[in-house]
Amino acid sequence: MRRLVIVALVAGAIGFVAGAVFWWLASPLWTRVEVNESLSAEAQTAVLASGAFRDADAVHKGSGDVSLFRGADGTVTLRMTDFSGTNGPDLKVWLVEAENIQSSSDVTASTYLSLGPLKGTDGDQNYTVPADADVGRFNSVVIWCEAFSVLFSTADLEPA
Repeated sequence: MRRLVIVALVAGAIGFVAGAVFWWLASPLWTRVEVNESLSAEAQTAVLASGAFRDADAVHKGSGDVSLFRGADGTVTLRMTDFSGTNGPDLKVWLVEAENIQSSSDVTASTYLSLGPLKGTDGDQNYTVPADADVGRFNSVVIWCEAFSVLFSTADLEPA
């Protein structure tokens, strides 16, 4: 009887861990989050650069527009509009020095600045760029899966 209890506890623990890992990996395939943030007129006094998202491959997709704005107070905001992308685990928004990014290795070979977790798979989103960042050195915006080092979408930034 004691052996049966131990086997049941071990099997239950393995099942719980496997279920949690499955949920973390697979649930983004069917969950969508829409974000609709506005951007005040004061935050968008000057457009520094802009671009459009494109798919990384047949599975990892993204579309919509991205712009870098300098506000009246000097803050820089990255704004994604009409964004729609494939969901995944641990997605982040990165500014990357490399341009014309085609693969994950292009990203990892370059310098990047993380602006934080992707807020949603769809909609309009704002990300504050740290005040000490030299935004002129960044040529791309990427949606990046940090957990697996996978490129989901990229946008080349064209100076205004």
